[in-house]
Amino acid sequence: MATADQTFGTALIGQTEKALNAILDRQLAGTGITEHQWVTLTLAVVGGGVVDRAEFIRRVSGAIHVGEASVDERVTELTGAGLLQADDDGRVQVTDEGRERWTRVRAAIGPITQTLWGDLPEEDLAVAGRVLNIVLDRANTVLAAP
Repeated sequence: MATADQTFGTALIGQTEKALNAILDRQLAGTGITEHQWVTLTLAVVGGGVVDRAEFIRRVSGAIHVGEASVDERVTELTGAGLLQADDDGRVQVTDEGRERWTRVRAAIGPITQTLWGDLPEEDLAVAGRVLNIVLDRANTVLAAP
């Protein structure tokens, strides 16, 4: 389904985000992983190694802009599902099963993202990246204000 060219703004950003989330949801179907769990698991995988649970929860909370209690629930769910492991010293790490499931989903997403923007000129991607990073930084500043 083709869409009419839209000018840059909240509607275009929102529609793009919703479409990308729908694609992610399709890839997560049947894995037992929700979107917020996916982000939590991803940050655990890319963070590598063992991490302090409280610090990890703060990091994830900041990344997805939800409360720490909600993130703590996601960590508990992922631990219960055997995708994260918690030790007695308050640290968490990705299990082999968690890494395998994450890798499987990432492998499915790779060709999709290649189809979406893999053929776009590097200069266009660089500009899009700069613009979105500026917007993200400014949005985070607004969110951090009382």
